[in-house]
Amino acid sequence: MEKSYMSVFLLLVVLSCALAKDAPKKETKETKETKPKLPQTLSRGWGDQLIWTQTYEEALFRSKTSNKPLMIIHHLDDCPHSQALKKAFAEHKEVQKLAEKFILLNLVYETTDKNLSPDGQYVPRILFIDPTLTVRADITGRYSNRLYAYEPSDISLLYSNMQKALKILKTEL
Repeated sequence: MEKSYMSVFLLLVVLSCALAKDAPKKETKETKETKPKLPQTLSRGWGDQLIWTQTYEEALFRSKTSNKPLMIIHHLDDCPHSQALKKAFAEHKEVQKLAEKFILLNLVYETTDKNLSPDGQYVPRILFIDPTLTVRADITGRYSNRLYAYEPSDISLLYSNMQKALKILKTEL
């Protein structure tokens, strides 16, 4: 009888040890305090170290007053094409460095300004606007049916177009 009690006891000890290893650790007050919380930024993952504007109106004002070109990225959070381009944009060091010279805005909604959808409302699309508040129709992607669309494989074209937007600004000054 004593052997059966001992066997059951050992079985319970083994089971409790096995279950304790698999149980997820609960966060204590100490771990919550030491774990940094990342703030929600205006970058939405497109480059957290970059300075992003909050609204279209603010972006236009900052572009005009700082004499910097504006780059507007239209995208959706649940669009796989937008997510893929965002990943390529955020991971491309040269694009991130060059983006510092722009007023930046990323939009997950459409604006009422029809100039920002000259060939339709699709995502992702990237437009460049010069400080005179003119949409640069001469800076486009590689697709004839979606002029301002870029794919992750087009990141070098986007980089080239960013350089072009800055070069146009310098020649017009």
